[in-house]
Parts: sequence; structure tokens; C-alpha cells
Amino acid sequence: MGLERLRAQEIETNSTEKEVIDENEERIAKMSSRDCRCDEPTRELQSNEDEVESSAEEAYAAWMVKHPSALIAFDRMMSIAKEKMVVVFLDYDGTLSPIVDDPDRAFMSDSMRSAVNKVAQYFPTCIISGRRRDKVYEFVKLTNVYYVGSHGMDIMAPLKPVDEIDSTLHEQAIKEKGNEGVLFQPAEEYLPMIEEVYSELKEKTKEIQGVLIENNKFCISVHFRRVDEEDWSLLENQVMDTMKNYPALLITRGRKVIEIRPSIKWDKGRALEYLLETLGFGNNDKTLPLYIGDDRTDEDAFKILQRRGQGYPIIVSSVPKDTEASYSLRDPSEVMSFLLHLFRWKKDSS
Repeated sequence: MGLERLRAQEIETNSTEKEVIDENEERIAKMSSRDCRCDEPTRELQSNEDEVESSAEEAYAAWMVKHPSALIAFDRMMSIAKEKMVVVFLDYDGTLSPIVDDPDRAFMSDSMRSAVNKVAQYFPTCIISGRRRDKVYEFVKLTNVYYVGSHGMDIMAPLKPVDEIDSTLHEQAIKEKGNEGVLFQPAEEYLPMIEEVYSELKEKTKEIQGVLIENNKFCISVHFRRVDEEDWSLLENQVMDTMKNYPALLITRGRKVIEIRPSIKWDKGRALEYLLETLGFGNNDKTLPLYIGDDRTDEDAFKILQRRGQGYPIIVSSVPKDTEASYSLRDPSEVMSFLLHLFRWKKDSS
């Protein structure tokens, strides 16, 4: 009975994967074959809503000239990868899961988990998030990837080696901390201060409806996605007032979130470099890093890849935005399609 249930789950996951790929390929076919609208004759006036939607699509299409779809460009991107070691870096929220009002419910779909697992069978794979490392692990539940929490300040090796290339390094990295296998925590001395600020913010903002203060171990996230807009300035003032007493901490901003972290020279870009070094790929021109992310904090990693002149920074966005990324994917659905393309490309070329 157990085997039958597992088989049914596998069939359902494969069916979902095929549906997602077919849907995205249909969308991409329309994008690729779209004629330039400026050459078309004037049409009847549309409703304001249609005009706004059309204008947004045109702006996105223009933006994609500089940041083409990684799905459309996949074959060209992989044409230089046959003799290289691909290393995959993935953000979590907005990349592997949709952005949701309640951060505790940013669940990863089974089909996305399957896609990440398939990629990790062939390539060293790292998930880099601003969340607590253990929280990301609770969402992803895979033992063959690296987990990086708190914007790179908390790095864990896979519980089992990815492949023969990093098995020795993996064994060297594991410390006597149960099954955690912590590799690196450059901001450990800030933990008491982070706890103190977390408690102060919880108390100071408790009267603001909808605010969520999240302790990400080495950083704090103040989510205001569910806060009334009229209370945003009040929340901002309370956060800034608290932080006056903690000059050693830095304030950054994301999508409807204020983030507080140690003001050390460490971010997702530094974590990417550290992991490449740890895996033995630091100064190897045979390495091809892929970094997929949607947040401002991912720009630090994009900049590193651009500076190195190595690999592909890929932004996840359905709207035009300033970015250091070279390629784009519209949403987590397209991320999943890209990962499955990558898996099948490697499987077919093995």
C-alpha cells in the first residue's frame, strides 16, 4: 500500500511538472512570436484597464531585451556549459515559493521540491535566504543541498555529500553539532544583540495591527505586508528609534520588509564566493555558477558574478526593475521549468 501511494505521488508530481512546462512553453512561444506593435495599424480604443495592462506588457517586453528569458535562451546559455561544472544557487521566497502575506505559510510545492531534488542529484545546489536556516530547511526538506540563512551569515553543508567532488570537503566541514554540519557563521558574536533588538521591537510594535517581527537568528525581518498603509510611517519611526541604540547593526529594505542585520562585510554575494571556495571551485574557470533570485539582497550575488565574468545571474520578476542580472524568469513557475530543463539537459548529455 505504501509503495502504491508513493507511486501515485510520483505520477501526480510528474504530471504537475509537465503541465507547468507546457504552460510556460506556450507563454514563451507567444513572447517569441510577438510582432512589434508599433508597426500595426491603429486599433479601436480599449478600456483603461486593457490599456494599462498592454502598456505594462510592452514595458516588460522592452525590459526583457536587456534581460532575456532564461527559458528562451536556455540552449544558448548551456552551449558553453558542457565542459564546465555547473553550481546552482537559489533564493527561496519569491523564487522557489510565491510571496505570501504570512511568511510562515510560504510553502514550497511538492513539484518544486522534486525539481530542486532532481537538479541537486547532478549539481552542487545551494539555497540562500534571508530567513533562519532551520526555517528554510523546514520548508524545503531536502538533505542533498546546502542551506544558507540570514543573508549568508549561517551556512550548512548537505547532510549527505552532493557527489564525489565535494565528499571530502563535506566530511571536513561537518562539526560536532548533531546533524547540522555548520560550515560558517561569521556573525556569531552578534547573536545576543540580535536577540535584544528582537525583544525590544516585539514590545514596541505590539500595538500595530498586522506587523510581524521575524527572528532569523543572525538578522531580524520586520514584515509590514499586512499593516495598514496609514501605519507604515509609525512602524518606520519605531524601528528607527530602536536602532539608534544599536549602531553596530545595519538596516536594509526588501519587498514590504525592513531588515536588520550586523554591519559586517558579508552578504549573499560573499556567501556565494565562500561556497565556491569551499567546494573547490573558487579560481576554476571550468565552473559555471547559476544564481536565481528575486530580491534586492540577491543583487549582491549578481554583482559578484558580473565582476567575476563567470556564470549567469538570473532575476525572477514579472515587472521591469533595475538589476545586475543578465537573464530573467517571470515567476516561480518559470523557475521550476528552468530547473527541470537543467536536469533533463544534464541527464540527456550524461
